[in-house]
Amino acid sequence: MSIPPVLRTLLTVPGPSGRERSAAQAWREAAGAFAQVTGDVMGSSTARVAGTAGGRTVAVVGHIDEIGLIVTHIEDSGLLRFAGVGGWDPQILVGQRIELAARDGVVPGVIGKKPIHLIKPDERSKGPELTDLHIDIGARDAEEARGLVRVGDVAVISGEPLELPNGRVASRSMDNRLGCFVAYEAARLVAQAGGAHGDVVAVAASQEETSLSGAATTAHALRPDIAIVVDVTHATDVPGVSESELGSHKLGSGPVIERGSGLHPLVADLLVEAAEAEDIPHTVAANGRATGTDADAVHRAGAGVATGLVSLPLRYMHSPVEVVEIADVEAAARLIAAFALRLPADLDLVR
Repeated sequence: MSIPPVLRTLLTVPGPSGRERSAAQAWREAAGAFAQVTGDVMGSSTARVAGTAGGRTVAVVGHIDEIGLIVTHIEDSGLLRFAGVGGWDPQILVGQRIELAARDGVVPGVIGKKPIHLIKPDERSKGPELTDLHIDIGARDAEEARGLVRVGDVAVISGEPLELPNGRVASRSMDNRLGCFVAYEAARLVAQAGGAHGDVVAVAASQEETSLSGAATTAHALRPDIAIVVDVTHATDVPGVSESELGSHKLGSGPVIERGSGLHPLVADLLVEAAEAEDIPHTVAANGRATGTDADAVHRAGAGVATGLVSLPLRYMHSPVEVVEIADVEAAARLIAAFALRLPADLDLVR
């Protein structure tokens, strides 16, 4: 199973949190083929498919930003110091090739550190900190480096998506271009079916990795009756991940429907009903506190939004080689489209 073209495009354009413009433009261009598309000052985008019978408005929210790096200082040597945009394990960054989004275009670079030969034996078992790393863009000195990049320029890991056997794909930015693609595809399926009772609005929200701000402002502006947030979750079929703590959510087992304190129980139940009615593989997860996703901002926007959470099993989260099974992605889109199409126009959400 190959990568859907829109998803491939989303996985290859850069868009660290707060600098999502390229990814947002690609998403809006794709969604404009079937929906009314808008963007806002936060960097978030929406694609609205009009309803047919004045029913409940459903927002489907994925976040368009990815984790990245930001230049914080230029050394006299021309090497760059940096901080993370979002959460990084510094060990993952060692030896990576990167692309800096600079004023005059993309500047390539590599992330370096002191080689193992020069590390004292008693320090070799310790993982590096971000302060132990630097970016090398090949500049001879600070003057040359400043002619290429500025403090505040951002970067992403470079590399193309890699197709693996069994319909699996490895790439950076799966978290959460997958969610944006599912939102896009679910809305496209609803449009293809002639529309749901109420409006269905796909959302590509900005800044989830740093503040949940895009989801908060978009939910405030849209005031949907129901929101389905789509994000990734940890696949439990790799060493060191405990099914007894997280539940069983393997690649190929379908989307994960979450039940929890901040999530509307009726929405979760209706998602499960839609999955069962359409014979869509799925698993269920439970969370007694915050979800760590845009759902935490969306459900308390305005006077409150009845919120559900659908997640995709993902290996190696927050790395350049995040792995997903495409069948799970497509099943999530079918599930959310079925949920929207089955939703009664007069659904009572009071609890």
